[in-house]
Amino acid sequence: LLLRWRRRRALWRKVAEAQERQELSLVRMERAAHRFREQHPSVNVASIISLPLPELSKKLRDGSLPPDHVFYAYVGRALQLATETNCITEFLQESENQVRKAKLMERQGLLYGVPVSIKDSIDCQGHDSTLGFIKNLNKPAAEDSVVVQVLKRQGAIPFVKTNVPQSLISYDCKNLLFGQTRNPLLYTRTPGGSSGGEGALVGGGGSILGIGTDVGGSLRFPAAFCGICAIKPTGRRLSKRGIMAGVVGQKAVAAAVGPLAKDVESLALCLRALLSEDMFSLDSTVPPLPFNEEVYSSTKPLRIGYYETDFFTMPSPAMRRAVRETKQLLEEAGHTLVPFELTNVDNVIFNYCVRGMFADGGHSFVKKFEGELERGGMGLFFWLAQAPHWLKTLLSWISKPFVPRLSSIIRSMKENTVDEVWSLHHEIEDFCHQFIAQWKELNLDVMLCPMLGPALGIGYPGKLSVAVSYTMLYNALDFPAGVVPVTLVSDEDEEQLKGYKGYYQDWWDRTLAKAFRGSVGMPVAVQCVALPWQEELCLRFMKEVETL
Repeated sequence: LLLRWRRRRALWRKVAEAQERQELSLVRMERAAHRFREQHPSVNVASIISLPLPELSKKLRDGSLPPDHVFYAYVGRALQLATETNCITEFLQESENQVRKAKLMERQGLLYGVPVSIKDSIDCQGHDSTLGFIKNLNKPAAEDSVVVQVLKRQGAIPFVKTNVPQSLISYDCKNLLFGQTRNPLLYTRTPGGSSGGEGALVGGGGSILGIGTDVGGSLRFPAAFCGICAIKPTGRRLSKRGIMAGVVGQKAVAAAVGPLAKDVESLALCLRALLSEDMFSLDSTVPPLPFNEEVYSSTKPLRIGYYETDFFTMPSPAMRRAVRETKQLLEEAGHTLVPFELTNVDNVIFNYCVRGMFADGGHSFVKKFEGELERGGMGLFFWLAQAPHWLKTLLSWISKPFVPRLSSIIRSMKENTVDEVWSLHHEIEDFCHQFIAQWKELNLDVMLCPMLGPALGIGYPGKLSVAVSYTMLYNALDFPAGVVPVTLVSDEDEEQLKGYKGYYQDWWDRTLAKAFRGSVGMPVAVQCVALPWQEELCLRFMKEVETL
């Protein structure tokens, strides 16, 4: 007991040190911003921050805006957001040296002088990638991840790292080291996750461009909840070298790295910069596919599939209205909208995603929490991972008539043999080919889909892991998917929510109804989806939705 007590004290000391470093980062940001204001009192910070990224980058490249003016304008605004929402974990001090060098260098690169925020799990040389784990503290990355290297070669200046939920396997944004991140639009709401710090910072205007990752909606939840845009590319379109994963080695559900920004044109500019010769030479596993300008700038009418529900997670009234209104606007603009029928989403979520990600019964994931002081509200998961197979089988059988979704979760948490894992991967491949065949039978270009929203109250995502169905489907399929905010929750939506029952009418459905409540004025997005490797077409569709 004494040894355990001493060990826990040592861990709490580490937590306190991490929090002190976070505080020190904010103090350094404050000093840097204050020093710049004193030296350049006439700089109009508000006018700099109001510029969209394409216009800002043009002014930086043509010399009409000095990089230090832009950098310190965003340092000041990011500091304000960090104070309000707790979204920043670390200020990258070397960024100040980069700004000084940028002023002396030739103005090269599509992102010359652009300050960029980076998710905690993406390696930046000399800084921790913690994933909210104490064990990852004081283990600075030996080198930048490939994505960060390419950003720097394109002239960008990574300046802060942002908060994540412990382990990344959550769409809230809280961990013991750095605490809870809040939504900049309403502090009682979650910013989403796992790229929640990015969502809050970009959504609040403290960063003009953020880089995050997505394994079940981790880019799309924060973007939708904070009223901004994001795209999850095909898993291997951008390099994942030097990026920490929540579940290492699993191949069932494709993870991806991608950008978040206020508008679609900014996402396109970021992908143009990243899909360069630098990316392909630094990581030869990335297909050498440069950004296809012709596809992105095309104006030909699109044939668009759509659905209002996946018949697994009942959409909120605002979600349904967002799809209907977007569909109508697209039709009025001359595009063809075709109903698309989704089936067996429950099988995708439980059999492919949960079972696929935790094919060893969750043992390797649970192992990550050994020696930690907190388990991120995943009590049921830990219990299931540690329960014997016979007990899980019995509980699954007993609960099936009363709580079918709980039964499916218990069943999907079994330990699989190698043969079963191979069969599962084969099933996922078959499902993907069937989905594409259905897509091609309808001769579709892209798909319009619901996106979970509005933002849930803080703490609710941990109780509502089943509500990831709208996003996780496209990780299982490995299709590019982006989100665009299209409307705000109305009083009428709020009134209609009183009749929300859900498809299963279980505890999860009742909890989701509560989580949606009190959201008048909060943003609601739609998802825009394309076939694998067609990010440019996905962005073109997103741009169309945004414009309309």
